[in-house]
Order: sequence, then C-alpha cells, then structure tokens
Amino acid sequence: MNAAEGFSKEQQAYLQGLVLGNDVARKIKNLPVLSNSATSLTVGPNATSMNSASLNTPSHLSMIHAEAMGRWESQGKLLVAEEKAKRSKDGLGMWSEIRDRGRKGEYPKGTDVFLTKYQGLFYVAPAQNSYMCRMRVPGGLLRSDQIRGLADIADNFAGGYADVTTRANFQLREIASENGISVLMGLRDLGIVAVGAGADNIRNITASPLSGIDPVELIETLPLARELHHYILNQRELYGLPRKFNIAFDGAGKVSALAETNDICFQAVRILPTKESSESVGFLLGLGGITGHGDFARPSHILVKPQDCIALCEAILRVYSMNGDRTDRKKARLKYLLDLWGIDRFLSEVEKVYGQTFNRIEEGAFSIQDHVDRWSHVGVHPQLEPNYSYVGVVLPVGRVTSNQLRSLASIASQYGNGEIRLTVWQNLLIPNVANENVTEVQSELEAIGLDWQASRFRAGLVACTGSQGCKYAASDTKRDAMRIAEYLEANLELNEPINIHVTGCHHSCAQHAIADIGLIATKVSVGEEMVEGYNVLIAGKTGYQPQIGRVVFESVVVNEVPRRIAWILERYLEDVGQKDRAWSNFATWASEQEPLALNQAWTLQFGEVPCNTN
Repeated sequence: MNAAEGFSKEQQAYLQGLVLGNDVARKIKNLPVLSNSATSLTVGPNATSMNSASLNTPSHLSMIHAEAMGRWESQGKLLVAEEKAKRSKDGLGMWSEIRDRGRKGEYPKGTDVFLTKYQGLFYVAPAQNSYMCRMRVPGGLLRSDQIRGLADIADNFAGGYADVTTRANFQLREIASENGISVLMGLRDLGIVAVGAGADNIRNITASPLSGIDPVELIETLPLARELHHYILNQRELYGLPRKFNIAFDGAGKVSALAETNDICFQAVRILPTKESSESVGFLLGLGGITGHGDFARPSHILVKPQDCIALCEAILRVYSMNGDRTDRKKARLKYLLDLWGIDRFLSEVEKVYGQTFNRIEEGAFSIQDHVDRWSHVGVHPQLEPNYSYVGVVLPVGRVTSNQLRSLASIASQYGNGEIRLTVWQNLLIPNVANENVTEVQSELEAIGLDWQASRFRAGLVACTGSQGCKYAASDTKRDAMRIAEYLEANLELNEPINIHVTGCHHSCAQHAIADIGLIATKVSVGEEMVEGYNVLIAGKTGYQPQIGRVVFESVVVNEVPRRIAWILERYLEDVGQKDRAWSNFATWASEQEPLALNQAWTLQFGEVPCNTN
C-alpha cells in the first residue's frame, strides 16, 4: 500500500515539503513521497503497513528508505549487513562516537566501519591501522588558502602528503584514531566537508576542470557541480542509497570529465536551430556508467536544460533509492537496475516522479562537439582570456607532499588568481597565469620536484591506492606504476604520451578499462606460491565513442609487467615505421589490434617466459 495513506492531505504536503528543497520541489510536480509504482517487487499480504511500521522505524531513517527496506523483506529476502546497519544507527550522526573512540585510541569495528564512512573517514585496516579521509571538492576547484590548510592538516594529523583521486578529489592518509575528529574539524574550518564522501552516498560531483576558462566549451559546468553539491548536503533522503553513486557534468571542452563513466552523465551538446527556435545548448542524459563492470553510461535521447539538471538528479535518485537492490551488494549499482528493467521502463518511472514530460531529441537535432585534447590536462595551454594560460602539473600516481602543496599554493597566488583545479586524471591545473609568467611557473614547478611536460610516461600514469592503503587491492599499485614508468623511460623513446592505468582490484578505482594500457591486479600461481601480478589490457577509450579495453595478457607476474608493456610499445613503433601503414597515435593502433594475435606473437617470440619473483 502507499505509505502516505493514513496521513491527511495537509500532512502529506508537509512531509513532502520536508523531503524536498523548495526550488527543486517546484520542478518536481505531484511527487509521491512514498510510491509503490516504481518497484519491481510485489508487496505481499503479510507485508507490514507503513502506517504501523513507521511507529517502529528509527527517527533517523527516512520514510523512503524504510519503505524500500520493507519491500525487500516483505518478499522474504534478507537485507545485507550494511542495510541493517543503516536502520540501526544514523551514519550522519556519528560525530560524538568518532570523537569518543579517538579519545580511547580505538577504531570502529563491524558495521561501524561502514557507517563511519558517512563522515568521510575510512578505517583501512589491515592495509594500514589508520583512517583515510576522503573529501567533497565539487568540480575539483580549491583556493590557495585551502591548499595551504590541507598541507597543515596533512602534517599535523595525517601522513604529510595528499593523494589526488580519479574523482578530482583529495584523500589524506595515515590518520591516527585520536586525530580523526581534528582532521574533520580542520577541513570544515577551511570550508571543505567530508560528509557523505564514503558509504552508500553520492560521491564528489565532477565537472569540466576548465569550466569558465576553456576557449571551446559549450557551457560552464562548475556552477552546476557546486549547486548539486550543496543540494545533496542538505537532503537527508539523498544519503543511504543502495550503493555509491557518481554524477558528472561535461561542458564539451578540451579536458574530459569522463562523464560517460558515471551513474548520471550530463554531456553538453549544441541544439541545432529550427523554424521555431534558434540554436541553443543543453545536456544529453546518460545513465548507468560503471567501467569496472564493463559499462559506459547508456544514452537516453533525453535533452536536459541546465536549470533542470538538479531536479532531474533528484528524481533519478529517488527511483533508484526505492528500487535498487538492498539484498545483494554486487547487484546494487544503478547499472543492474537498468539491466533488470531496461532503460525505457526506468525513465518512465523517473518521469512520474519528475512530474514533467521529458524532452526527447532525435539524433539529427543536435551536434556533438568533440574538441577533447587527451593531453590538455598536462602542460601549458591558452585560456579563453587573451594573454593568459593554464599550466597542467604532473603528479605521478596522484601523490603530492605537504611541502609541495604549500609551494603550489604560493605559485597559484603569485602567478595566477589563487585557484587550483584538480582533474580526474590525478593531476592539477594552475589557471589564469599571464603568458609572460609561464616560464617562471615552469621553473618553480621543477624546483619542487614536479613536472609539467606531457611527453613522458609519467604524465598519463594513474594508479589507485593499492595494497599499501586498501584491503581489497591485490598489488602495490602506486609502487608498480612508478616502476613501469622508470623501466619505460630507461628503455624506450616515445614522442607521444600514453595513458597507463594501474588498478588493484575489481572496484577499478584507477579505471583500468578506459586506458591506452590498463592493468588490474591479480594473484598469480608460481609453484606452490601465490604472488602479485596483473592482467594487461589495451585500447580502452573514452569520449563520444568509448570502448572498454581488451585483455592481451593474463596473470603476468609483477616483475614481468614492465617488459610486457615495453614489448607492446615496441610493436607499435615498428608498425608505425612501416611506410605502407600509418597510425596517428598509439590509441588508434591499439584499437586495430587483435589481443589474441598479440598474445600469440609474444609466445612465438619468447616461448614460456619463466616467472621472476625476486
């Protein structure tokens, strides 16, 4: 039954007002606070009515989540431990508990480890007996004073460094239990929040890092990322989803936001003029991207006006929250609800909640602007404003020391406007540098041990945390990525950059499946021993015709991996040297290769290569 039954119309309206912010409420018409219309479950005769069940629902648990949990249980299904934990305790209300544990020098146990992530703190044992703190940095934009403050927090309460993530975000690591609250307080003093940065919540909202300064972008996306960020922070019902959730805005500029890898993808397009309307700009909606599971966002053929993006996100999240699987974590992401229902049914249910008819657009009614320069996040590039440039700084595997952070803040303040912009490529940009000062910026970056050149193997190197800081990882990915770069630089000359992504487990935090060369860690059997190793993929591709990478080598012992990658690149260079065939870059060459043929060519050349475990 509808859980709103039993309340008067005035009470229903009041509850609806609590659930929605006023601005979005005006856009989502006739929103059912709790509706069974969107569920694939049938509430059985023994199901408890929400009128009586609500009396036993903890005060922290929103009605929409209580009903969603109840539906699964009414079918005789068991909620996963994380869902039971959400019901038993408020993840958003654990501040005092974290503080009290810290005073005792203790860390959370059991499902409290999961709930503590609501505050952005991840207890990462057994990899490290410490917290990692993940933040919310909407669109990746920070000020120099915030960067200096982060450096101080890293020195005083963490490991003296920060990691840039593939969601244009920062992580601090090696945080002792007694310092957890100090980190959270320090971040809030800087205007940075960590609430909802972990657990089953919407993660950091990403946008085009050149928003507002890109000469070719169609629309600024940073304002939208910021608006959605603040909206989420103030809507309790947008926490506690069936699983984590990613949203990105791409303004169709030079630096990709990798929006197609997100659960909700907003991709800017140009709307062609008609007899009734002039040319305009809007977003195409994509849904269900999760490249670690082999899917990019699926096209919906729905055109969204910029001013409607937040309300549409609200409606999508509500349908997902009510119907995403809360009994199987492996099938709880949006992708799997789309697999079960099909995108047409999902959109039909979203349209009911949204309260407006979607604007569906035909292929020929818009044009896709593809100005992406795969290496415009590294090096010196002109901005929209004449006589100004931005400098893309290489952070090998995303790590930067606290002293380097302070120097970067000083460079941004002295030569730019004090902004620093993080990217999904685990590096950062210093914008608004007068052209006459570019040489000084380059020199100062080199003086602090950082690079700005895209022609080196380290420029496109991406790695997740790895086994040093993550219990899921099967290898030390950051160490291995640097070893690969060192080996390639010592043994090869390549006049173009390539992306090499190294990820430690199936969660694919380093997004190995979209790289020119991708690696995913695995355990390899060597005699009676299990040692670290990788599967090697090639030809991943992002953008308007994305492609999941294909496996060339399986179960390669870790010390053998650099030589295998070098061999692939040598094959490419040999082919490029032939006069009868030409490729514009490694990516186009790799897309034409048959993985099995490459594998057989290696075997024919080297036979069975003995494993080297030293």
